[in-house]
Amino acid sequence: MPTPQVGAAVIVEVPVLAPVILAASRSDKMRRFVSAAPGTKQVVDRFIAGETVDQVIPIVQDASAKGLEVTLDVVGEDITTVEQSYAARDAYLELIDRLKALGLGTKAEMSVKLSMFGQALEGGHELALANVRPVVEAAAAIGTTVTLDAEDHTTLDSMFAIHEELRKDFPQTGCVIQAYLFRTEDDARRLAAAGSRVRIVKGAYKEPASVAYLDKAEIDKAFVRIVKILMQGEGYPMIGSHDPRLIAISQELARQAGRKLDEYEFQMLYGIRSDEHVRLAAEGHRMRVYTAYGTDWYGYFMRRLAEKPANLLFFARSILTTG
Repeated sequence: MPTPQVGAAVIVEVPVLAPVILAASRSDKMRRFVSAAPGTKQVVDRFIAGETVDQVIPIVQDASAKGLEVTLDVVGEDITTVEQSYAARDAYLELIDRLKALGLGTKAEMSVKLSMFGQALEGGHELALANVRPVVEAAAAIGTTVTLDAEDHTTLDSMFAIHEELRKDFPQTGCVIQAYLFRTEDDARRLAAAGSRVRIVKGAYKEPASVAYLDKAEIDKAFVRIVKILMQGEGYPMIGSHDPRLIAISQELARQAGRKLDEYEFQMLYGIRSDEHVRLAAEGHRMRVYTAYGTDWYGYFMRRLAEKPANLLFFARSILTTG
């Protein structure tokens, strides 16, 4: 396969670049460079719905009018102080208040990263649980719920423990599992119980070969195995993929498991394959759009670039053609 080119610049194939991009997602130097690049805003606007609640609410309303649901992520997991973790909690509580006032509670759930709630700080497990609990409680009060996003493998035991604790009072609380991790098939078997809500994604963090598949074909095979486990279980699977082949396989696995269309759902990212969002909803599938917003977009944005060659090429073209 020839190496893609953009103008005069050669772009190395993304399977080679992806680990570099993921490493850059933690670099303050790269953060400053990317933020200052002339084409960045054009690409960021594709993946980030806005910076404020006022900007994201019309997007929720538009999605609802199209028969879509959303899950809302206030971006900004790279916090360093307890005060920032409180601000993250309050940002979600503000969002929930706005959804309640507009009667949108049942159309939008929340996705949260526990790192944003202080998980990586000293005493972070207890701090994250204390911060996320009022968000989960407020979401339940307006008829919706919260899903705990998966982050890198070192955080997962804490995330699953918090998930288990929250489900004691709020059993609808969801969590995310990642197909590229070796542990995930066992996690899926444990989580595929009655009342559970589990989102399966491929994974978007830099992980070592000791804990994760690094080959795309192996990740895809693991994804299918895990979807089968979830579909044959008693919980509610949420299929997080833009891959037409994996979507079709998931539909067939749902059919084989005897699931009705409202007994699982598809999830895709805001700004990616929007026509497919509408098509799946028109066919009667539950289709939820993962919609991120906020000012601290860098880490989220870099993972989107690493996930898909078209995203990186789009960014490169924007930089080369702007200014």
